[in-house]
Amino acid sequence: MNLKRKTIVKLIAVAFAGCLCTAAQAQTVLKFSHTDQQQSERHAAAVVFAKKVADYTENRYKVNVFCCSQLGNDPKNIEQLVAGGIDFTVSSTGSYAPHVDTLNLAMLPFMFESFEQGWKFYDESKWLKAQFDKAPAKGFRVLSTWESGFRCMTTKQAINSPADAKGKKMRTFPNEMMRLLLEDIGFGVQIMPINEVYLAIQTGAVFGQENPIEMIHSMKFYEVAPYVGLTRHVYSPLPLTISEKTWQKFSPADQKAISKAAIEAGGWNRIEVKANEARQLADMASKGATINSPDLQPFRNAVKPTYEKAKVKYGSDVDIILAEAAAVRKALPVKK
Repeated sequence: MNLKRKTIVKLIAVAFAGCLCTAAQAQTVLKFSHTDQQQSERHAAAVVFAKKVADYTENRYKVNVFCCSQLGNDPKNIEQLVAGGIDFTVSSTGSYAPHVDTLNLAMLPFMFESFEQGWKFYDESKWLKAQFDKAPAKGFRVLSTWESGFRCMTTKQAINSPADAKGKKMRTFPNEMMRLLLEDIGFGVQIMPINEVYLAIQTGAVFGQENPIEMIHSMKFYEVAPYVGLTRHVYSPLPLTISEKTWQKFSPADQKAISKAAIEAGGWNRIEVKANEARQLADMASKGATINSPDLQPFRNAVKPTYEKAKVKYGSDVDIILAEAAAVRKALPVKK
């Protein structure tokens, strides 16, 4: 073989080796969309999840995280998830209720009094597992439950009792049970996307809004609604979900790796949210917010009709979830 031919063969071999190397390093890019801010714990957990996915799949998968409603609000994210337009999202349990309607019942008021009670229920509830098991047929799958905490109120004036709610318009997300309980407290209810809420409060279109402390803090709602009422009316964790179309593309080994990443990131997120709540409240107070802890009994009394209204539509499911919640409260009592 002459020198020129040897050189050509060598160049071809090098090029072929380069192609093999590029193929070996090729990544599948997955989209993760959520609605919270970049500085939020939800986003931090998504970044942890993305790193774990890369680690556990030897960088064959890369998760790109889109925060701040860049790709859509919560209902739109879930619609895209079902269609396969995005691969992951994380949102309140109640946000998935348009697809699995019994998940509305996870938003029943005052079922839990501590993070630990909520964790035990979401990890062990047979009823909840049965509802989550309906999700793949609807186009998505629950991988793990992340944390957001207990929903509280930020308002232009203090809400110390249901009487203070009369005639006031409260923003919430599109969920049947949340609407019912807020109406039973006495509010008028306004549904709107989370990214429109700050301006709506600022301009007086609504009197306030309700969300977990970590979202109140990250979205800075306390700047325009400076009374933070610790009503803790609903425990509101965040199921992390994957498009069923995406899930079915994975090998069993990759499914296991993605699930492991989801559960570990969720465990990390739970600890972070609980640990940071007091710091976030103190930070809001230092910036002018008034933190108040109203007597919850009048609110509990006001929402008693909510349970009865739920029973009209959902029947025995209400009794089952309330019984499981009561068992959790008994197993992990909170010191008064």
